Amino acid sequence: MSAKPDSSGRAVVLLSGGLDSATVLAMAQAEGRACYTMSFDYGQRHRVELEAAERVARAAGVVEHKVIGMNLNGIGGSALTDERIAVPESPQEGIPVTYVPARNTLFLALALGWAEVLEARDIYIGVNAVDYSGYPDCRPEFVSAFEQLANLATRAGVEGEGFRIRAPLQQLSKAQIILAGQALGVDYSQTVSCYQADEQGRACGVCDSCRLRAEGFAAAGVADPTRYQGKFAGH
Repeated sequence: MSAKPDSSGRAVVLLSGGLDSATVLAMAQAEGRACYTMSFDYGQRHRVELEAAERVARAAGVVEHKVIGMNLNGIGGSALTDERIAVPESPQEGIPVTYVPARNTLFLALALGWAEVLEARDIYIGVNAVDYSGYPDCRPEFVSAFEQLANLATRAGVEGEGFRIRAPLQQLSKAQIILAGQALGVDYSQTVSCYQADEQGRACGVCDSCRLRAEGFAAAGVADPTRYQGKFAGH
């Protein structure tokens, strides 16, 4: 079902602190949304991204920024939550070990709960199916299926108001995302995308997320503001 227009103007935006989610936040605000941002401390090895999310939220002047804790490292199964599994430093075949089981399903479920409390009808997420790591929960089919679930499983959905899961980056290349964000004034130097960033937020330069980010800036013809560590410093 399609959601009715949201008369409140409120929206919940999933904000990781990375390039994509910062862009989505700027897009939501450009559409006139009063944005409530949500981040997750889920046991990720790159917890410094939470500091980036707070910076981005503060700079954007969101209505409220909320950090939710959950122990996904308790189940493991991902290089991002289990430090015994190495983060790959070269492209992988198939779904990489940096995939976190059920992560976007859990994130969207909690965002849905908050949206219902706020009487917001739009939930924004920065998933992408063009320049991405091949995660199954970034595909358009997943976004569409979750929207159906949202409208079946909530009081707001049952009473006919409905929810929309907004994924405006879904079919954009990383370069197109960067150009869109630049036009909206996003300060990408405040974001952290690296899967193994150090405590200062400096990127490793070799993980899949770093590769996609660097290639995006190069393809967009935009200077890369990312701070790198080690041999990539000054890159």
